[in-house]
Amino acid sequence: MVFSPKVFAALASLSLVGAVTLDTRAPDPCAAIAGKKWVAPKDVRACYSSIKVDPTLKANIIDVVNKTLAFHTSTNYQIKAPPPFTADVHEDVVASLARIKRQSYKSDYDLHIDLSRTLKRLNDGHCVWINRCFDSAFVNYLPIPLALVTESDGSQNVHIAPEAFTVASAEFPDQIKFWQDSLPFTLRGKLESLSGAKVLLIDGRPPFDAVNENAQIAGSYQAFTTRQNGFFSSYQTAAAGWTYIMGNFAQQALPLSDQATLLIQRVGHILPEIVTLPYRSRIGSAIKPFTDAASYLTNNCRAVAGTNGEDVYGFSTASVDPEDRPIAKFQQQTPISAQTERKHPVDVILDTSPLSDVVLPPILVPSLPAAPGSRAAAQFYLLKDGKTGVLALGSFSDSDYFAFLNSLLEGLISLKAQGATQLVIDVTNNGGGFICAAHWLHRIIIGPKSTTVPQAGLDTEARNGPLAQLIVKQIINFGLDPDLQLLYNPLQWNDANNQQFSANEDWLQPPVKKIINGHRDAFSQRLGQECQPSGFPSEGPATGLFDPKKVVIVSNGRCASSCSLLSITMSKHEGVKTVVVGGKKGSKQQYCGIVGGQSTDFSTIDTEIKTTHLKNHTLAPPDLLVNGVQGITWRLGFGITDPSQPEEWQDHPADVNLPVTKDLVNHPVAIWETVTRRFLA
Repeated sequence: MVFSPKVFAALASLSLVGAVTLDTRAPDPCAAIAGKKWVAPKDVRACYSSIKVDPTLKANIIDVVNKTLAFHTSTNYQIKAPPPFTADVHEDVVASLARIKRQSYKSDYDLHIDLSRTLKRLNDGHCVWINRCFDSAFVNYLPIPLALVTESDGSQNVHIAPEAFTVASAEFPDQIKFWQDSLPFTLRGKLESLSGAKVLLIDGRPPFDAVNENAQIAGSYQAFTTRQNGFFSSYQTAAAGWTYIMGNFAQQALPLSDQATLLIQRVGHILPEIVTLPYRSRIGSAIKPFTDAASYLTNNCRAVAGTNGEDVYGFSTASVDPEDRPIAKFQQQTPISAQTERKHPVDVILDTSPLSDVVLPPILVPSLPAAPGSRAAAQFYLLKDGKTGVLALGSFSDSDYFAFLNSLLEGLISLKAQGATQLVIDVTNNGGGFICAAHWLHRIIIGPKSTTVPQAGLDTEARNGPLAQLIVKQIINFGLDPDLQLLYNPLQWNDANNQQFSANEDWLQPPVKKIINGHRDAFSQRLGQECQPSGFPSEGPATGLFDPKKVVIVSNGRCASSCSLLSITMSKHEGVKTVVVGGKKGSKQQYCGIVGGQSTDFSTIDTEIKTTHLKNHTLAPPDLLVNGVQGITWRLGFGITDPSQPEEWQDHPADVNLPVTKDLVNHPVAIWETVTRRFLA
């Protein structure tokens, strides 16, 4: 049955009857949403849009972002990325910032959207602008997360996830009645019956129109197919347990949409039906109380402790709780302190949506007993076949670095002790974490050999701008970092022959000059391994724990940063099979995305600058005045297939794209068993 656009619009308007509420907006739009847990997205937009652009703050943000990008390795590469990502990454961010600087905006919210999407067009989850005044301050939700399902005849359709009502009723119990009452008359009170329904149209158009439109603005991953996958629901292991990712359709970090109108075919029904459901905005957990626009700005939009860097040897240095660091809310990992990050570098993706705390429904949570070594986001299981071990790894970070690495070894040994001869590593939605944790996992699985000792990762290079060179000279000439706190300290790094630089060796001289997309650029010399021996808790086993031919890495493609470092080296060096679960049929799926080599942010770079007494230099960014975060890639890894070029821009096609059938939707154990039967039997 096909509806014309006019008929569809008329039916959609009927479905809204009973959902309309009177606009009782107060003169100060922010006062209308103050003290409320749930509000209409339009009321949040009204509040945000009432905030006028402050020229001083606008200039400050652009100055900080511009000068921080001088340390970002990929600025010139991203003007036009090499194949296979040429069509996906083509943003001249410096030119766009110049445009934004000249352009006028009706509100600070409009300015933020332009700035945020400009950085997101880099499709680089390390290089992101986040303003906590807006991003996830209020989060838009729908109770109908979606899934891409392959039918028994091989065709693919978008469905409302089978577990949608279970998830929504558990996570949003105080809003279920609102959504029940918003349904059209014949379906009122029957929200549960929508679960599993086939979605024929979204807002009058084929569902993948909405999927693709979202992929254009989602950012984070170079590959278009990976950004498509983010539209749909998924799962993740986290420190707090198994969590449910709503997907970009059912969860928005900004109040972008007021409602969604779907043409659906419910399970067991023949005739299509039109359903309109309103988004609801829930106040974010990090928002400080406010009563009006002025107090909203004061309490939530100004710089806080941790926004800017610090002189680590200064008398006023104060420790910020890891969970209170502004960047911590948006890093896709367990929060760690700035001090830990300086000691154990990370490669981790940033997202405008914080880590999900929505609980995976109990029916989908693995009921298998967790094996010894299971800890936080790393869980070990033995499947019922008695020979397949599983490492479900949602993050490469932990509150205790060495305890985490030791637990990875303990878990793998415990699986072998139980009879495991083959291994499934599930890194679905793994956003990275400790770099050396990825190298350690590679080393203990494969054992000592030329691809794991002394370097189980990638050689890297840092960008080599004038201010970076001055930081190194200050450290060398004046001994400003006796406790090895700074990234630019020569003693932190090894050369291409894996020999540590001496304390007075200027590792940025001479610069390696390049022309990238017509722009002059400069990088450091090639840097070797940084993990062995001090970054590992021990030498590791004398032999590999698993045959690489009996190891499979599984994900939804959303494996980034340190997760990419593991997956790429395991795939390209060791021949480990990679499987992407889900994704549009016939589209090439990448088994990972956003490689980098080490990520960091403005506050860390600001710490380097302040500690080396260069804050007053004309090239140094000023202190950020707003509650913002600017991420960057600080080191870029060299490739494996082509060692002369960054791995970031090389192809990572999955060996297999496993279709998601109805029995596999967000069901980890069912996925692992299917992968085992098909690829490890």
